[in-house]
Parts: sequence; C-alpha cells; structure tokens
Amino acid sequence: MQIIDNPNRSTWSDILKRPTQTVDDIEGIVSEVFVEVQNNGDQAIKRYTKRFDKVNLASNLVSTKEIEDAIKTIPETLKEAIANAKQNIEAFHAAQKTSIVTVQTTNGVQCWQEKRPIESVGLYIPGGTAPLFSTVLMLAAPAQIAGCNDIVLCSPPNKEGKLAAEILYAAKLCGVTKIFKVGGIQAVAALTFGTETIPQVYKIFGPGNQFVTVAKQLATKYGVAIDMPAGPSELLVVADKSANPAYIASDLLSQAEHGTDSQVILVCTSKEMINKVANEVSAQVAVLPRKEIAEKAINNSKLIYIEDDKKALELINHYGPEHFIICTENEDFYVNGIRNAGSVFIGDYTPESAGDYASGTNHTLPTNGFSKAYSGVNLDSFLKSMTFQKISKEGILNIGETIELMAEAEGLQAHKNAVSIRLKDLK
Repeated sequence: MQIIDNPNRSTWSDILKRPTQTVDDIEGIVSEVFVEVQNNGDQAIKRYTKRFDKVNLASNLVSTKEIEDAIKTIPETLKEAIANAKQNIEAFHAAQKTSIVTVQTTNGVQCWQEKRPIESVGLYIPGGTAPLFSTVLMLAAPAQIAGCNDIVLCSPPNKEGKLAAEILYAAKLCGVTKIFKVGGIQAVAALTFGTETIPQVYKIFGPGNQFVTVAKQLATKYGVAIDMPAGPSELLVVADKSANPAYIASDLLSQAEHGTDSQVILVCTSKEMINKVANEVSAQVAVLPRKEIAEKAINNSKLIYIEDDKKALELINHYGPEHFIICTENEDFYVNGIRNAGSVFIGDYTPESAGDYASGTNHTLPTNGFSKAYSGVNLDSFLKSMTFQKISKEGILNIGETIELMAEAEGLQAHKNAVSIRLKDLK
C-alpha cells in the first residue's frame, strides 16, 4: 500500500482516483453486445455465454428441479444463517414503509401521495470468483416487501453451467419469479430488451464489474431505469491513535478480496497507526485464500496521513466512499459531518462485513463517487411515488384565477381555457 504524507488539496483528485477504466474505454464493447442481443435475442445470449463464461447451455432458464436439487446440498447451519440475515434485512426494510401523505393545500383542493410497486424488476447477481448470494437477499427481500409482481434474477453460470446452490436457495426464499443463467453485459441487455425467454423489466438492480456498470448506464438510454451506478467495491476507514490496527487491516482486506479493481483507503491522523496497519495488512493477507486478488487490490490502495480531523473529513467528503468506517475517539464529529458516503459503520465492533451480510442495511451502494448524488438501495428503490389530487367546485373557484393568469403569461391559451370553461359554468 502506498503511504501518502499530508497531501495538498490540489492533489486530492489524483491521489483518490479510482483504479477503473473510463466509460469511453468500455462503451464500445457494451454497445456491440446490446445491438446483438436486441437483434438476435436468445441466440446472441447463447453465443456470449459460451464466449465469456465458457459454457454451452441448452437453456438458460433454471428449472424447478435444479432449484430443488441445489437446495438439498446446502448445510442446515448455512440455511439458518441465511434465514437469520433475511429476517434482519426484512425488518430494516419493512420499517421504511411510509403512510399516505395527504394535505388540503387550499379549501377544496385535496392533494396526496401514495407509493406503488414497480411491476417488473431485474436483479443482477455477480458470480465470477465469488457468487454473491447475499446480494439476492439485499435485492429480492425488499422487492418482495414492496410488492413487485415480477422479480427476475440473472447470474452468470459456472463452468458446469450451474448457479451456486446458495443463490438458488436465497432466490426461492425471497420470492424470485424467474432465474436465468446469464451474466455480464448480455444479462443487462436481455433485461433491457427482453428475449424469447428472458422478460424485459422496468428497472435493473445489482452490483457488478466495470462492464456491468457501464451496461446498466447504457440501459437507461433505452428507457429502462437502474438503481444506481454500482461498480467495483471500495472502502475508506478513518482512524486515529486510539484505533485497533488489526481490526482496520481486516476491514481493508475484506473489501480488497472482492476483486483486483477494488480500492481500499485508510485516512489517519496518526503516523504510528499507519505503520501498524501496514504491518497488519502484510501479516493478514499472507494467509488469505484469495491472497492474489487481495494483493492486487492493495496495490491500488492508499494509507493517507492527514494532520487533523477537519481536513480528514474534507478529504473523505471529496472522495465519497461506498463504505465508510469510523474508528476514532471523536466519532460524533465524523458521523455528523459526513455528507458523501453510501453506508457508514461506526466503532471498533462494526465491521463492514456486518452490512454486507446480516445487520439489516443494504449492501448495494453507489461507488466511484456517486454517493455524492445517489442513495444505496432501499425499499423506496422498488416503489414509485404517485401524486393524486381532487378539486371541488369551491377549490376550482379558489385557485382558478391563479391558473388562468399563469397560463396566459406562459402563452398557453388551451391551459387557461380548461379552467375558464369550468369557472364560467360556476359563476
């Protein structure tokens, strides 16, 4: 890891640059796949699955028998763990339900807002080096609570042409309606356009690599909504001399092992602590099964010494991390001052892994600085807010002249007439 000593503000953007390709580098490939899937449907999916996933599938739809057979292979202890995590996730997301908001803005004018579920949603679940069945819980559980009719799941198959048994179990547990063995750009394209077997959806959810992230962004050009740009994982820890270096190192490595393009950063007001953390990272990474991946990610990462908390907080808000861990004595300063972060973890006993699995918060979060404008996935992500209004005779008499004057000033005579014709009948 690179150690940086009290960098000048003018260098922050360069120092904190993400280790990812730009959209321009990737969009050509993504567009090519989109055109193929749009024109050739399942045949294109089959070709790309063979090319990228190295497997030739007769069908990409997961059958009921496949699900049942897979579930039998899962240990009961893991089933219980998944059920426990699901319960916590459901509790947190169910608590986000809001009642109808209603107000009488003027006598005779009643306005209200109600939330309705998005009818059809697509969930992308990364496979690759780590099949993330936890992401199924994070996406399908709130979709089920929201009342989405069609919950379609796509995930890349392994070399045997199968999905991880845990993914299938979590999907069945959370009411997923259809599961497809298709990953990467082609999965997002299929959910965008629909194919002979894969239904088109209204909104696509889920994290993925850089190619999946750009594919989701491209999907919006075709009228399909997305949760957010959610690419390679990232974590920033802020610490002072009171922190536990072993805990910090374990948190940094927990995100580094996601992938070689993950980024982890320590911002610290103690040079001594930085050295301790660097030593702990070296010791802990040596015994990890995913050592090679973690080490490559660590090469993209930084240990940054900042002289005081105020400047540290400014740098953190400038970066806008996906995950933000606070390990300082004056934690309230950072809790109250953080403006740009996907999810915040406070104190020595709140590892980021808790949010990834079982505390109840959602782990599908904005990366690459998008936390400056985007929220992480929540119950509202699966709902639409619809407004309603009902105006009585008294109400149109009260606001009619206001509407007429404004419409006339904008030069929209038909708008004015729609009110005038009613007022004429009432006077």
